[in-house]
Amino acid sequence: MFPNLHLLFQELSQRFESIPSDRKIILQQISAYVQSKVNQDLPINLVFICTHNSRRSHFGQIAAAISAQYYHLKNVHVYSGGTEETAFHPNAIHTLRGLGFKVTTLNEDLANPIWVVNFGEGLSTTCFSKVFNHPSNPKKDFAAIMTCSDADQNCPVIFGADLRIGTTYQDPKRADGTPLQNETYQARFLEITTEILYAFSLVNPNPIPGLL
Repeated sequence: MFPNLHLLFQELSQRFESIPSDRKIILQQISAYVQSKVNQDLPINLVFICTHNSRRSHFGQIAAAISAQYYHLKNVHVYSGGTEETAFHPNAIHTLRGLGFKVTTLNEDLANPIWVVNFGEGLSTTCFSKVFNHPSNPKKDFAAIMTCSDADQNCPVIFGADLRIGTTYQDPKRADGTPLQNETYQARFLEITTEILYAFSLVNPNPIPGLL
């Protein structure tokens, strides 16, 4: 992990007390799901879903990828999707770069580029906008994490999901084109990341047989 990001995650791991108790109850369901897969030595597939797969769902995907690395959780596979396809939004990409991620594109000339988000030497996740049931996403044995209320309400059933859970966040799009744009996007990423980091902090990557 890049040293600056490691320091950021150390700081965020000290913010768990700021998470409201009702949110922690929701996040603990994600922890339990991940722990059950760890206990069975099974792949951990997490799909973050919002309407356009352009901002919050990508933030969730990236937060989960780096949180798994931070807590040394193995076999974690992260994905994202939407109820419709658009593109990974430039404001979200700008936020990631400002925080120290290295974000590069594989096909900049396309309307919906594929982006590689690096957070350490040999550590990355790939982001592009897609519908949640896109061929690149798992079809079964995954947790569907709904990051926006619109997708949560309009997709009551995610076929193939072991767990469907709503962790909805306010859309940073509301600040687009305003003086608060950068501040709002960064705050949303840090909020999502702190909550995912909390969920992963509760997982024991080396459970003792018979105790968990």
